[in-house]
Amino acid sequence: MFIPKANRIAVFKYLFSEGVLVVKKDTVSSTHKDIEGPTNLEVLMLVKSLESKGYVRVTFNWQYNYVYLTPEGIEYLRTYLALPAEVVPATHRKVTGRPEGRDREDDKFAGEGRGAAFRGGNDREYRGRGEGGGGFGRGGGL
Repeated sequence: MFIPKANRIAVFKYLFSEGVLVVKKDTVSSTHKDIEGPTNLEVLMLVKSLESKGYVRVTFNWQYNYVYLTPEGIEYLRTYLALPAEVVPATHRKVTGRPEGRDREDDKFAGEGRGAAFRGGNDREYRGRGEGGGGFGRGGGL
C-alpha cells in the first residue's frame, strides 16, 4: 500500500514521542483519532510493517491494537527521523522524585468504621448488623 511520506513521518513521530500507540481495527474510518493526517488504515499498515521487521510489539484486545516500541524500533526510528541520542520516548524517561500519591499515615482504613473485618473485627461488625438491622443472609430476619 502506498503511504505518503508526510503521513509516514507523522505516525513515526507520534510513535517515537509516546513510545506506545493505540490503533482501532477499523479500516473504514477516515482519520486516526490521535494523529493528524493519516487514515486509520494507513496507521494499521505501518504498524503491520514495523511488526514484521521486529521494531514494535503488538497486543490485540477487543478490536484495538496496542503497539509498543522495542529497543530495535527506537534505534530505527531515531535514525529514520534523524534524532539525537538524548531524545527518548515518553515511556523510557526516568521519573525524578517521588510521584504524587497517598501516604501510609493517611490511610482511610486505619481508623474506625469501614474495613473492620479486615482488621480483625467480627463478621457482624463488618456487616453493620446492630439494633435489628439487616434482614437478609444467614437468617438475619426477625
